[in-house]
Amino acid sequence: MIKVYGIKNCDSVRKALKYLKSHKLDVEFIDFRETPVSDTEISKWLEHSDINTLFNTRGTTYRTLKLKELNLDDQGKKEWLAKENMLIKRPVITVDNHVIVGYNENLYNEILK
Repeated sequence: MIKVYGIKNCDSVRKALKYLKSHKLDVEFIDFRETPVSDTEISKWLEHSDINTLFNTRGTTYRTLKLKELNLDDQGKKEWLAKENMLIKRPVITVDNHVIVGYNENLYNEILK
């Protein structure tokens, strides 16, 4: 089963869901706001992805919380991801042993078909 994590009003999430639907792939959508992602789940993602890929430094939440000033190490970033899911780059797509972060049609074609 393909799981897509994100928020409903995110453009990248909408594009990913549209891609998946157009390719008739079964997906389960998990909205961060309704079902927060746990530290355990984030740890699983990090087994197949990089913290700097997963941690969104371009979003409003990052700027609002002034996290740049904290100069976080990888553990600090991981803790913030669990505390504030809006810092997770979207979408996060999991299938089998793959974690795809962000909208990347080439990776979708390679991994999801």
